[in-house]
Amino acid sequence: MRRLLAIVNASAGSVGEEVVSEVLAVLGEHADTERVRIDDPAGLPGALAAHPDRDPVVLGGDGTLHALVAALAERGELGTRTVGLVPLGTGNDLARALGVPLDPIEAARAAALGEPRPLDLLRDDGGGIVVNAVHIGVGVEAARAAQPLKPVLHRFAYAAGSVIAGLRTRGLPLKVEVDGRVVANGRHRVLMVGIGNGSSIGGGTPLTPAAVPSDGLADVVISFSTGPLRRLLYGVLLRLGRHTSRQDVATVRGARVRISGPPMRVNADGELLGPVADRTWTVEPGAWRLALTEAP
Repeated sequence: MRRLLAIVNASAGSVGEEVVSEVLAVLGEHADTERVRIDDPAGLPGALAAHPDRDPVVLGGDGTLHALVAALAERGELGTRTVGLVPLGTGNDLARALGVPLDPIEAARAAALGEPRPLDLLRDDGGGIVVNAVHIGVGVEAARAAQPLKPVLHRFAYAAGSVIAGLRTRGLPLKVEVDGRVVANGRHRVLMVGIGNGSSIGGGTPLTPAAVPSDGLADVVISFSTGPLRRLLYGVLLRLGRHTSRQDVATVRGARVRISGPPMRVNADGELLGPVADRTWTVEPGAWRLALTEAP
């Protein structure tokens, strides 16, 4: 019988005690399960250290999952402890990309009974990691605008934030290099750069719709849609997952992505970072493991 550590993030978007109890009951049916409740991701390293022989199961969202994988990386345990995911956050984008059930009970069964599946990780040269997606430009401004709207609009807050950001953002003169090839030369403004390990951001917006989190490559989307009307059209098509067909949008795939230019804010798995002027992300194939019933 597997030994699991159910980690409940009290601040995750849709955590309720009744749901948590049901999830814990399902985990307990199939595995020897201990529960730990944290009020902040800063409590993750301590929880992992206190239960070194148990595989962690996150009851929370993308942010908690990101923090858990980062904590495992710092402890050198990415290859030895399989992660489980019960998506109880606001967006749950990586769960969508991987086919993790959004129903908590079904997700709990998958976490307890699923096979360890190797997944890629993005590491940056500033010491950070990304499990789902990182983006720069209008998407960051959309996330900032959406933050105060989340308590009211929940997963639809990002769509509202996107409209606000689309009206305000003019773009940045960024240089983008993918595996050494210059895709944006820094002389023209870029509305948005997205690097996807998973396929969506903001609760289902398909930023890199063809991304596969286990193929050893990142999908990169660069939008040059900086005019007022073009920004609006890009935002609409982005929400529909049809933005990659535009002539002013470049799509490439690669294992190493460098972005440089004026100081820029970065959204990494929903966490706002920066500003930074130069950052490189490198794909680390099969760096961590998630319990899944089917291969991603």
